[in-house]
Amino acid sequence: MPVHPIAAVVYKPTDHIEALLARATRALGERGVKLGGVLQHDVTNIIEEDPCAMQLENLETGESIPLSQELGRGSVSCRVDPDALARGSVAVRGAIARGVHLIVINKFGAQEAFGAGLRDEMGEAVLAGVPLLTAVGERFLAEWKEFTGGDCTLLPPDVDAVLRWWSELQADL
Repeated sequence: MPVHPIAAVVYKPTDHIEALLARATRALGERGVKLGGVLQHDVTNIIEEDPCAMQLENLETGESIPLSQELGRGSVSCRVDPDALARGSVAVRGAIARGVHLIVINKFGAQEAFGAGLRDEMGEAVLAGVPLLTAVGERFLAEWKEFTGGDCTLLPPDVDAVLRWWSELQADL
């Protein structure tokens, strides 16, 4: 099976994908991999008692970007702040331009499956020849395969699998 420069960790809701990607990127960084992109972290906002607060971490700079917007009690609308996604986009595009070794984008989720979110930035990384690592929930696997044309490596939700993919990819270059 060929090792593609596009990889997705396929996960279930119970796999704690944010923590897994954080551990994987930390391990890659410790191995000298110059990382770019963004990871999502759930944050507990005790003051406002907001159990759904999220932020993006710019992997190149460490900057935290609040991802959730406050829509008021009872709102059922999407809480993702469009400004935060724009800042995430700038972070990814800048990292590509600065020649990072690997772009990591937290996930190919609902927004990306329907043509929005950071989907374009994923494509830009690939077009620029920069390897891409993301995560895709099982429910969006068909959309991911359509997006990549099937030219991707699917990984189990395991840090060692991510590290093996990266090592094998580097050996192929």
